Amino acid sequence: MDDSVVGRAPSAGAVCLFLHRWIGEWIDLVFTFHQCAGQHSDHVQAMHERKDLHILLAKQQEDLPPRKMNDSYIEVILPLGSQPELREKYLNVHNSVRFGRILEDLDSLGVLICYTHTKHEASQRSPLSIVTALVDKIDLCKKVIYPDCDIKFTGNVSWVGKTSMEVKMHMLQLHDDTYSPVLDATFVMVARDPENKRTVSFRSRVLPPSSVWMEDAKLKGLEICHPQERNIFNRIFGGFLMRKAFELGWATACSYGGSRPYVVAVDDIMFQRPVEIGSLLLLSAQVCFTEKNYIQIRVHSEVYDSDTREHKTTNVFHFTFMSEREVPQIVPKTYGESMLYLDGKRHFSAARKETREVEKTTEAP
Repeated sequence: MDDSVVGRAPSAGAVCLFLHRWIGEWIDLVFTFHQCAGQHSDHVQAMHERKDLHILLAKQQEDLPPRKMNDSYIEVILPLGSQPELREKYLNVHNSVRFGRILEDLDSLGVLICYTHTKHEASQRSPLSIVTALVDKIDLCKKVIYPDCDIKFTGNVSWVGKTSMEVKMHMLQLHDDTYSPVLDATFVMVARDPENKRTVSFRSRVLPPSSVWMEDAKLKGLEICHPQERNIFNRIFGGFLMRKAFELGWATACSYGGSRPYVVAVDDIMFQRPVEIGSLLLLSAQVCFTEKNYIQIRVHSEVYDSDTREHKTTNVFHFTFMSEREVPQIVPKTYGESMLYLDGKRHFSAARKETREVEKTTEAP
């Protein structure tokens, strides 16, 4: 394995996980961990040593160097085929690989990739503690993972926020001297201080060309719920809520794209609670994902009760719009915005998939 792509400073727990799970070509990796991280079997001693890493934390965002995705790229072989003694750890009763083990390995690999991305160049150690925040998606293209064929894991950091980063990983298995794809995984990791007590930043966020910060791509509205909008149950008519949410979403897409938007899809409208007459209806529309000339809008609807001074969510609307021309890329800054971005991407992908299937059905003779 190329030492240039090895992460330098995992936590003591991560080192133990690597010792437990991976042998063979992984031994050099673990040995490097011990040399560079200076970890001991005594967890208390190891955590005490990590306190000294506070001096490596950047004082300001500008002190953090920019990194390329390729800087965090890692490629590792799990030698199930060439080392039969390893198979017992991965074999299940159906004579295939235990998927739970693969999930463990993906999680550890994701942490390793993050440490590689955040290592301090001078000391070759990372002052951060990396924890898994979200498994966004795992797509499998093989039903069976064979226990007697080598597996290759590859991965790199694909997106970085202020305190979180997205890691893309791929798993392939050797068949007839060729590695074939098995799965693709997307994990979201969060950076914390050396003692895992508070969040810290991965790197400075620089707005790319032709991009807009997510915080600058939102509109808000307020409606007083008058009796004229009530239904037969003396509550606010659901159609009124949908109309107001759509109009605000359309206005947001129009102002963001700079041209007239056309609605492409509406997804997951769920009425969580009724809206009473006299309530204040607060609507907030956010551009949460963009691709070419498509704009994904999320509209959050909540009511404010002046008597109890409570805010309660009534609906979350998801609209996919198509602009007349290509729109700027939306870029999240915070961890919360990153979660909205991932959720928006998921809704957009689902909407586009359904649209393409409908188009195929329509075109069929």
